[in-house]
Amino acid sequence: MSSEDQEPPGVVVLYNHSATIMKGEPRDLIADQEVVECARAVAAALQRKGHRAVLVPISTGTGGSTNEVVASALTAHPLTRASTDVEMALIPYPPTEWVVFNLGEGLEGRLFEDARIAWALEAMGYRFTGCDGDALSRSLNKARAKMLLAERGVATPPWAVFRHPTEVTAGRLSHLTFPVIVKPIAEDASLGIGPEAIVADERATRERVAYIVETYRQSALVEQFIVGREFNVALWGNPVEVLPLAEVDFSAFANPLERIVSFAAKWEEGTFEYLNTPVRCPAPVDRRLAARITRTAVRSWQAIGCRSYARVDMRITDQGVPYVVEVNCNPDLSPEAGFYRAARAAGFSYEDMIEHILSLTTGSKNV
Repeated sequence: MSSEDQEPPGVVVLYNHSATIMKGEPRDLIADQEVVECARAVAAALQRKGHRAVLVPISTGTGGSTNEVVASALTAHPLTRASTDVEMALIPYPPTEWVVFNLGEGLEGRLFEDARIAWALEAMGYRFTGCDGDALSRSLNKARAKMLLAERGVATPPWAVFRHPTEVTAGRLSHLTFPVIVKPIAEDASLGIGPEAIVADERATRERVAYIVETYRQSALVEQFIVGREFNVALWGNPVEVLPLAEVDFSAFANPLERIVSFAAKWEEGTFEYLNTPVRCPAPVDRRLAARITRTAVRSWQAIGCRSYARVDMRITDQGVPYVVEVNCNPDLSPEAGFYRAARAAGFSYEDMIEHILSLTTGSKNV
């Protein structure tokens, strides 16, 4: 059989699902469970495009409605199996015959599992979508990411890291201007972010740092809060291409300190925040500012070492200065998520977007 006659490799849609989380707020499990629905949408899109795609979960735990969600995912394809380890989960799918559409984010909220999964895939010889483990580890550590951005001349809000609330002193905060926002140093998906994360004085900062350290079992990043417009910039490809810019519409919030993409705004359907943070894409932005945002996003992509696809979130001051607040490797690819919103504005159907991301890894749309 010639190479032209060989069956193209299958596609493993690898994702995580946890019944519990080991840290954080109980509601944070909502974000973890959303990955299940994203994986099912990706697998279905690939199958509609004619690819041999299977769902392969990395999962833990038993009992309750969570297992029902897992069971629903497991019935999506007869070859699907679950394991607690990426190495075990992929045993039936050798890297010579399968590529991986990597949606893995780790189990139970463990830190830096995203990077470990990518490193494991590379070590096992798989071609896989999304950023590599090095880029994921850089972006997941917000302090490290900010240092890398600064080295590339990318503006990022002034900041400080606190391991314990007793470290919060006037001296350590002297280079910051209140209000500030307090975040877990190594989380994404707006975990730990709500109105209470914005604080206006030293005492409130200390209290919020104490909450983050105790609840999320990690250091707290204290960052100067940038009052202004917020943009999400989706990027993909090699060479990198910037998709149409998206802006969060905060017009329903009179108080500028409430204009944030909180956990509720991102995940809790029916809440005021969720219902009143629509996103406009393409964003209404003049050519000069659009060029500054685009340049900043590309520099951020390069600073972190992204590949395949990523999203850069930034706040814009009244003077038109973009401040990068997050570089999100492997952002959510759900049909309702921001990355697809930008791809759709660029003329892609959902199926075309998923296949294009696959092609960025394999080098061919005929995988």
